[in-house]
Amino acid sequence: MGERREKLDIIKDILEAIRDKGGTIKPTHLLYKSNLSHDSMKRYVAELMEKAMVEEREEKETRKYIITNKGLKFLTDYQQIKEFTDSFGF
Repeated sequence: MGERREKLDIIKDILEAIRDKGGTIKPTHLLYKSNLSHDSMKRYVAELMEKAMVEEREEKETRKYIITNKGLKFLTDYQQIKEFTDSFGF
């Protein structure tokens, strides 16, 4: 059985999935890439939209999630903190 992911790791995975798809992603693709249940994914995306890290848009009758500059900054900051804590063996 795999190790449970912490909330920050899940948020990082969601934001990376969007960034890695060129900054926009369809909900179905995000569901597969984030490895979450549909309800969990919706809760996390709603929270990220509240925090202005992700936006939702309709494009050609298709809903898409877009990572914002704030979401990109989170990924940069997360990576720096991860490298710092890893250097101390956390």
